[in-house]
Amino acid sequence: MTGKYGIIDIGSNTMRLVIYKRGRSGRLREIENVKVVARLRNYLTDDDELTEEGIRVLLEGLFTFQEVTRFHRLTNVKCVATATLRQARNRNEIVRLVAEQTDFHIRILSEYEEAYYGFLAVVNSTSLAEGITIDIGGGSTEVTYFRNRELIDYHSFPFGALSLKRQFVSGNTPTEEELKKISSYVTEQFHSLDWLKNKKLPIIAIGGSARNLVQIHQVLKNYPIAGIHQYEMDWKDIVTVKKYLTSLTFEQLQKVEGLSKDRADLIIPAIEVFQTLYETVDAKKFILSRKGLRDGIFYEHFIQTLGTSIFPSVLEESFFELAQDYELNVDHVRHVTKLVIQLFEQIRNLSLFPLTGEDLVLLKRAAHVFYLGQYIDEEASSQHTFYILANRTIDGLSHRDRVKLALIASFKNKTVFKQYVKPFETWFSRVEQKQLRFLGALLKFAYSLNDTKRHIVQQIKIEIENENVMIHLFCNRSWRAEEYQAEKHKKHLEKMLKRSIELKFHFLDELGGVR
Repeated sequence: MTGKYGIIDIGSNTMRLVIYKRGRSGRLREIENVKVVARLRNYLTDDDELTEEGIRVLLEGLFTFQEVTRFHRLTNVKCVATATLRQARNRNEIVRLVAEQTDFHIRILSEYEEAYYGFLAVVNSTSLAEGITIDIGGGSTEVTYFRNRELIDYHSFPFGALSLKRQFVSGNTPTEEELKKISSYVTEQFHSLDWLKNKKLPIIAIGGSARNLVQIHQVLKNYPIAGIHQYEMDWKDIVTVKKYLTSLTFEQLQKVEGLSKDRADLIIPAIEVFQTLYETVDAKKFILSRKGLRDGIFYEHFIQTLGTSIFPSVLEESFFELAQDYELNVDHVRHVTKLVIQLFEQIRNLSLFPLTGEDLVLLKRAAHVFYLGQYIDEEASSQHTFYILANRTIDGLSHRDRVKLALIASFKNKTVFKQYVKPFETWFSRVEQKQLRFLGALLKFAYSLNDTKRHIVQQIKIEIENENVMIHLFCNRSWRAEEYQAEKHKKHLEKMLKRSIELKFHFLDELGGVR
């Protein structure tokens, strides 16, 4: 066994081979992504026959993939096909030809399967409990409604970006009149489903057209961090991108940053569909899921050992993956988390600093990944920690929450915090920035109390004496190293609390008393 797994997705517009490798955490990581723009939909006749030329294009794409899968010594590659082959009357002959001439056996997905796998990808890579998903392909569009992370309704519409272009657009890009016709047609289609109308839920979009929409928007606003998964837009953002693209010539469209050249003629019809669905649903926001149909198929296959196809907690899985990837000391993390909770609760109870339950949730998350950048370089661990957490996709966390996590878990001092937060000053108010800085300072102090990773500080008690803060630390053995680090780092808390802090270390006897 190579520990590698491959899947081929034969769509109406593109064919794609993705190869995954099982990582240290047990999760699958993408190591190869090979794309062929086949546009098989263009080879489907009015009688729903895939032409000989279309079959040749399909086989040529599969031969290309076969060279890659043989190089990686993959023997069991999943191969699925969607709308165009599903609609082709000669699909059985195509499946037979592929089996005879290649290493692959095509599984043609039903409308339900195509919608279900998209839903599965969304609920296993986001923390959303309820929403509407949309996956615009070349020849069909799948929408689902899920609630409590369970699929409630689904539908497959007989149109996609490529078929809409063929049906309504005479040139490379739609005219204003052609766009109105697309909008009218798609509106009628969406309004045929009562469970879509006025749902007032987030829309989660899957697929290449949605990815390109997000990438273009990120370029237009000079987005300060990497990653597109869980990127959020609103109706105005979608309209802004559409106005920008419709103002360009086709030649200019092909050069737009963030837009794949092969989608230049399809992106505007696709955006019209997104906008129309947003208006039909009266959506709260538009969210991109980078995970789609292919990921859904693997989730179903590899999570079955849990007795379910859905992760119990997406975020827990993400933090487990981070711990494995960066070789975090789990026992150390647990102990520091226990200490920082004690500090947090007593500071809140004594009204030393305004703290909320949401702050505690943030603090617990940050405790799991504090200074994980040490894995790369001890000297620059703060910088590496911030960069990794701010730019790495963390399933279950929005981009804003990811930056919050990065600011707390990388805290070094006020000056460095201000450097990190500068590109995000419009994201957080001054009050929020102060809150994040305090949580970072508190976490850094808690980590200093377990500097030797011996778990010597067992209990903490905070008292107020003459307006000063007295922190009593009860230990089960010598605390010299911890005392040095705690004295060094308490200054960050003193500045935030505007009070002097005195530390008092005590020994615990075997019965838990002080001596």
